[in-house]
Amino acid sequence: MKTIEILDRLIAFDTVSHRSNLGLLDYMQDLLQKTGAEVTLIKNDAGTKANLYATIGPIERAGVLLSGHTDVVPVEGQNWTVPPFKLTQKDVRLYGRGTCDMKGFLASALAAALEASRKPLKTPLHLAFSYDEEIGCIGVRSLIDMLKSAPFRPLFCIVGEPTNMAVATGHKGKVALHADCIGKEVHSALAPTGLNAIHLAADFVTELRRIQAGIIETGAKDADYDVPYTTVHVGKINGGLVVNIVPNLCTLDFEIRNIAQDNPDDILAQMQKAVDKITALARKQAPVADIKISTAFTYPGLNTPTNADVVSFVKSLTGANGTIKVAFGTEGGLFDQELDIPTVICGPGSMAQGHKPDEYVSVEQLEKCDAALGKLVDRLQIGL
Repeated sequence: MKTIEILDRLIAFDTVSHRSNLGLLDYMQDLLQKTGAEVTLIKNDAGTKANLYATIGPIERAGVLLSGHTDVVPVEGQNWTVPPFKLTQKDVRLYGRGTCDMKGFLASALAAALEASRKPLKTPLHLAFSYDEEIGCIGVRSLIDMLKSAPFRPLFCIVGEPTNMAVATGHKGKVALHADCIGKEVHSALAPTGLNAIHLAADFVTELRRIQAGIIETGAKDADYDVPYTTVHVGKINGGLVVNIVPNLCTLDFEIRNIAQDNPDDILAQMQKAVDKITALARKQAPVADIKISTAFTYPGLNTPTNADVVSFVKSLTGANGTIKVAFGTEGGLFDQELDIPTVICGPGSMAQGHKPDEYVSVEQLEKCDAALGKLVDRLQIGL
């Protein structure tokens, strides 16, 4: 089957992160097992989602891993002009949710696997397709746990997120955080006798902005990124019921995206110091005052040396001369840190088209990906 044919089938499965991906995996498993591939599904505790791990070629040695996620972001509230879960081709563009991020790569990887199954491989090809990447690289962790006890771990990993087929050696780490700011409710006519939780949250946001300003002014820099420093960002705030009640609770969702030179634990320590200062003052007014920070999820960054073997290997497949780093996160840091598998990011399309209405990948980008993975299959016949 050709890549576009496979992509047509993949797009038809609505695998938004809060839905099951099992229908999609059933299709993939059937496609692969018919070629003789060894396929393992690792289901979540509820049995509603799964990771897929497949090996094509000899199973008694380490191979090259192609990694990607099966979930996509929602389409609700977006103004699509084409059906989001039906592949639509217009001239040189292929539209549909996930075409760019990242079912285009999955389709190309499956097509390469089908081709590889007809070749006498000396080095195996591995596929790792995960769930719930879009909500924090959650699903892939059980697959990584499985590989920790495997007799052979892959030699290299290529994460196929969209990079316009450039070879990306790094991305920032992320810590997603939540804060409960606790005040004391009273009638708004008596506001000074209570403690406004929204005001408490505002004080904390001010401190977060001060921390960010300090990072920008004196912190480490990595010029390979569009934003060359660690960022602290508040994405959501919620508090209050009605205007005539001083609110007793305000919640914040915020994050740290750190470059490799920065340890997020150090930034968290700065945040906790700010919390201690704010609450010590607030408790003079209301002893119940508090700001409780919790971690929603975290994943490590990726910072593969540009002279690593995996970099030169993938460059030889794509014809690239240089490398880049990407702003978005991937499971690549987990493969690198948890399994010590040298990893790069390289896939078709641009994230500028991802997460938007009328998401698309160009035919040219898919063809470039097919060509690179075709060279990979050729190399696997020679052996690494």
